[in-house]
Amino acid sequence: MDDVVKIIGIGLLAVILIIIIKQYRPEFALYISLIAGILILYLSLDKISNIINLLRNICDKSGINKEFLEILIKMTGIAYLTEFAISICKDSGETAIANKVELGSKVIIISMSIPIIYNLLEVILKILPN
Repeated sequence: MDDVVKIIGIGLLAVILIIIIKQYRPEFALYISLIAGILILYLSLDKISNIINLLRNICDKSGINKEFLEILIKMTGIAYLTEFAISICKDSGETAIANKVELGSKVIIISMSIPIIYNLLEVILKILPN
């Protein structure tokens, strides 16, 4: 609960600062947004680490291929970092660049998922009768 209050506080403080600073020095608004985003990400890293460890333990106990778990974790990380970058681009008024970043990350995520899809199709083909 304490982390949520910190994250909300950082977000609200950043918004207030951005509103005030935009009146006098609008070029600094992006920096405040970027710093707030990095601080919030930093506060979330401990929780993210706990989630990854939990997933690894589940993977060990269930016998799921660790390679697939690593791929899923990487894809999730790419999705979150991409969303962060897209938000910064949009905050800067660069919607076109944000769209390109989004498209590029989707292509990368799809390409990373091919081994999982391939393995899943192999399992399905083994189950289906000839």
